[in-house]
Amino acid sequence: MQSMICFYRCCLDVDQIKGTPGIWTREQIEAWKPIVSKVHEKGGIFFCQLWHAGRVSNYGYQPEGKPPISCTNKPIRKDIDNNDASAANKYPPPCRLSTNEIPTIVNDFKIAAKNAIEAGFDGVEIHGANGYLLDQFLKDKVNDRDDEYEGNLENRCSFPLQVVKAIADEIGANKVGVRLSPFADYNDCEDSNPQVLGIYMAETLNQLGILYCHMIEPRMVKELHKSDTTKWSLMPIRKVFKGTFIVVGGYDKCGGNDAIANGAADLVAYGRLFLANPDLPKRFELNVDEFNYPDPNTFYAQDPVLGYTDYPFLTNTSTI
Repeated sequence: MQSMICFYRCCLDVDQIKGTPGIWTREQIEAWKPIVSKVHEKGGIFFCQLWHAGRVSNYGYQPEGKPPISCTNKPIRKDIDNNDASAANKYPPPCRLSTNEIPTIVNDFKIAAKNAIEAGFDGVEIHGANGYLLDQFLKDKVNDRDDEYEGNLENRCSFPLQVVKAIADEIGANKVGVRLSPFADYNDCEDSNPQVLGIYMAETLNQLGILYCHMIEPRMVKELHKSDTTKWSLMPIRKVFKGTFIVVGGYDKCGGNDAIANGAADLVAYGRLFLANPDLPKRFELNVDEFNYPDPNTFYAQDPVLGYTDYPFLTNTSTI
């Protein structure tokens, strides 16, 4: 039986995006237990990805119709696909978090991590990428604060690192991973010097002793589209980080094998390819050329079947 690492994204509280699974109530903790158990029965390792959308939300999902929170009060000008018109209609101006509100959010992350471990997850991955709340603080093209969380690199990284430390202290650093996208401009979240940002975060995460760092490749300029050329590389960050280094973004089997063989990563993550091919490890093992094409129109949908559980397996092969 092959072992794999599975990730499932959970929001911290109700103030997020419709249909997102949660990890903040007793009912949710109990509901996760049989799911986690089934993954373990299959030989999988299961991490719960903790996520706060920040300004990537709108009034309709907030208590009393209030604005979503962020490091700024600037609205998103372009969404995760860099679409200007779409973002203007979906994302209203957020409310800038005050300094005395930030410890509450840190505590929300800590409680969510504790809940995940109680539910049986093997660890948690802190989502500090893709233009969501932590990434909003990290990036200098978004973070326009004038307090202890603004301006220089150390200040901008302070809040996300507080979250990492709080969770590591709560459940153990050996159960904590962090996902980062310093080079990406998803959800209007860009940095002027992403290489320096990535290296600084890697160096500081070393000090906290976390298990792994999960980095999005610079070539993924848009979330679902790989660029043929980029001036950036993850290698300088890879050389700095001392834990397990995971890369993701546009990989096929050969590309993943090359990344491992060349020392560019310890592990390679597959997203869209795995979503569309539930028996992906078996297909890799058999070296087949037959792969299902992922349908982006069904991504992030709430339909219980379409696009998530109805992709076909290879004929006459077993699942993992």
